[in-house]
Amino acid sequence: MPPELLMLPLQGEKPLRYTLGFLSSLLPAVAVTHRQTPLVTFLFPSSQFGNTCYCNSVLQALYFCRPFREKVLAYKVQARKKETLLTCLSDLFNSIATQKKKVGVIPPKKFISRLRKENELFDNYMQQDAHEFLNYLLNTIADLLQEEKKQEKQNGKLQNGSIESDEGEKTELTWVHEIFQGTLTNETRCLNCEAVSSKDEDFLDLGFSNTETLCSEYKYYCEQCRSKQEAQKRMRVKKLPMILALHLKRFKYMDQLHRYTKLSYRVVFPLELRLFNTSGDATNPDRMYDLVAVVVHCGSGPNRGHYITIVKSHGFWLLFDDDIVEKIDAQAIEEFYGLTSDISKNSESGYILFYQSRD
Repeated sequence: MPPELLMLPLQGEKPLRYTLGFLSSLLPAVAVTHRQTPLVTFLFPSSQFGNTCYCNSVLQALYFCRPFREKVLAYKVQARKKETLLTCLSDLFNSIATQKKKVGVIPPKKFISRLRKENELFDNYMQQDAHEFLNYLLNTIADLLQEEKKQEKQNGKLQNGSIESDEGEKTELTWVHEIFQGTLTNETRCLNCEAVSSKDEDFLDLGFSNTETLCSEYKYYCEQCRSKQEAQKRMRVKKLPMILALHLKRFKYMDQLHRYTKLSYRVVFPLELRLFNTSGDATNPDRMYDLVAVVVHCGSGPNRGHYITIVKSHGFWLLFDDDIVEKIDAQAIEEFYGLTSDISKNSESGYILFYQSRD
C-alpha cells in the first residue's frame, strides 16, 4: 500500500512530523525525451551563459509534467502580438516536441535572453536558486495569461459599446492555477485558552515545515484573551492540486557565517504519495499522486554547486546532468534522499519534488 504522508523521518535523529506550509542554468544543457523524440539535448557552453543549471533543471522537470507541457504546447497556435517569456517557452517546448532526429541540439536563445531582460536577478553568470526560478516562472506565466484575458474582455466591451468598470471583478484563474494551485488552511491555537483561528490561502507550490510554536517576541495576539499569548501554528491542505510541487527546505541562513548553508538531512520521498495532513473539510483528501520529476541540488549552498533532474518517462527513470542523460533504476532515487548525519555537508539531495495526480 502507498504510504499515507506526511510523516517524514530524519534518519539518525528523532522523527519529526512535517506539515505542508505555504511557499514559496539558464540552460547550459537541457536534455529531454518525447514519445516522438527518444532523446534530444539542448546545449550551450557554460563559458557563454555561466552557471545556469538552476533553470535547466526546472524546465526539464516541467516538461515531464504532462498537463503543464500540453498547455504550453497548445499556446503555440494562438495569435501573438509580442514576445513574452511564455511565447519563448512555448517555442522551446515545441522545438522539443517536433524534433525528428533521435539525437539533436536545440539552442534556447530566445528563452534565455527574455528571462534575463525581464528579471535582473537572473541577468548574471552566477548560480541562482531553482525554487526561486520556479516561482518566478509560474507566477509570470499566470500574470501574462490573466492580462490576456483582461485585454480580451476590454476589447469585447469596446466592440459592444460598453465602458463599464472592471473594479470589483475577481481575478480569473488560468491554466497555471488549474494545474498547480491548491488551498491551505492555516490554523493557530492559543495555548492559554485553546481557541483556534483559521485562515485559507492559495498556493502554487508547497514547502515542508514543522508545527510552529509562537513565543517570546513572536507571540500571537489572541482575540479571546485580548492579549499576546504563546500559540501553535500548523498548516493543513484543504484543496489538493493536479500537480503537487513540493519544496524541501535545503538552505538556512547562518548568522555567524553571514551566508546560507546547505541542509542535507535525509528525507525519504516516495514514488507514490497520499497526503496525510489534509483538513477535515478537504475536497479531495484521498487523492493519490505519482512522482514524475525531482530537481536535485548538488553542493553546499544555494549560490554554489549544481542542479540535476530525475524524470519519469514511459515507465522508466532518466537522470539529466547537463548534456548527459542516463537511464536509472527506481531504487537509485534513494541516493538523493540526503544524508543521515552531518546535515551541513555537501550532498546530492532532492530539492523540488513534482507529483502528478492520478485523477
